[in-house]
Amino acid sequence: MAVVGPSRHSRVSMSLMQGSTNGPVGNHQQASASQQFFHAQQQSHHAAQSATAHSVDYKPDRPIGYGAFGVVWAVTDPRDGRRVALKKLPNVFQSLVSSKRVFRELKMLCNFKHENVLSALDILQPPHLDFFQEIYVITELMQSDLHKIIVSPQQLSPDHIKVFLYQILRGLKYLHSARILHRDIKPGNLLVNSNCILKICDFGLARVEEPDETKHMTQEVVTQYYRAPEILMGAKHYTAAIDVWSVGCIFAELVTRRILFQGQDTVQQLELITDLLGTPTMEDMAHACPAARSHMLIRRMKKPSMSLLYSLSSLMTHEAVHLISQMLVFNPDKRMSVMDALVHPYIDEGRLRYHSCMCKCCFTVPLTGLRHFCMDYEPIAPQTFDDKWEKKLSNVQQVKEELHKFIGDQLSSHRVPLCINPQSAAFKSFSSDV
Repeated sequence: MAVVGPSRHSRVSMSLMQGSTNGPVGNHQQASASQQFFHAQQQSHHAAQSATAHSVDYKPDRPIGYGAFGVVWAVTDPRDGRRVALKKLPNVFQSLVSSKRVFRELKMLCNFKHENVLSALDILQPPHLDFFQEIYVITELMQSDLHKIIVSPQQLSPDHIKVFLYQILRGLKYLHSARILHRDIKPGNLLVNSNCILKICDFGLARVEEPDETKHMTQEVVTQYYRAPEILMGAKHYTAAIDVWSVGCIFAELVTRRILFQGQDTVQQLELITDLLGTPTMEDMAHACPAARSHMLIRRMKKPSMSLLYSLSSLMTHEAVHLISQMLVFNPDKRMSVMDALVHPYIDEGRLRYHSCMCKCCFTVPLTGLRHFCMDYEPIAPQTFDDKWEKKLSNVQQVKEELHKFIGDQLSSHRVPLCINPQSAAFKSFSSDV
């Protein structure tokens, strides 16, 4: 679709029914104190009046996501009636590694300020240090995720795909500019609203990039279907290129509505990759461990067959195949960067649509109806993420004390602090789910 100007531009939208939607403001039934999941502490008369003025149609608290971390619930913030997501991080201090990981994720969530990256809205006030074992984080409530959309019967037009892909790359550019590797980019970690706004979430595996190539990095990252070949082949060190590979897989999945490389194990995953890309050269396997290289060399030689992508969907245009082929490069040193992907011609329409009516960085002048576009469509982080604090923490107790202090520092003096309501039926269910 050729779009000449904002006045002729229609908003990209989809009717996504998965998940919860934000309800209209009204004066209907309110949850009782025993029903509400959490409540404001020491709420003043003025604050109570404000909460009543912003009351919403009552919606029950309910679970919306499960994972290794525990569970995420959709709940109502009693301070303003807003529906939000509440994520519980349980058993935080079981080990030094896990407690540092949680601390890192929490610092990232509080640090992020980007439209396409999920950030923390608030953190529930922790108990006394002696009873501090779990953390509750409040984030924006999104209605669905890309996995649910892909497996649904919902039609996806080329415009939808381009807008989604642009936002994924835009968010990743921000993360990579802060030296953060996400390390688990997959459709389920890309949250989406009915207006097609997309946010990258789940930073439980994220870390700062390691400039020293002699230092080993964990290979227990990225869901297998979206795992880059260098990790599959035992690379001890890797870069932001692993996130780009994941995006390439997701891009192909959006177009074809099926997982591109759905191997049952690591060996089959590599077989499926080489079926499409061909057998890698020794140069391409420079980062692989010796055993993986040997295994690959004794296999029969395969020729690249990227042209097969055209047969997977009528939406596989020349530009789409070219972009996928640049993202899905076996050698991470030759794989395109997020910056390269953002200047690819396929992305142009997604950028135009997003900034013409969806983003918050541009705005329409009320009197003239003209769109005022920002100077920088894809901003970078104002500074890199600092992880030097991790090296100073040598035991769990140190982490616990610093994390408790960090949460206390994050609590806003302008808002009534929240705490869990242990009398609510939802909380009892919430606790049993984790």
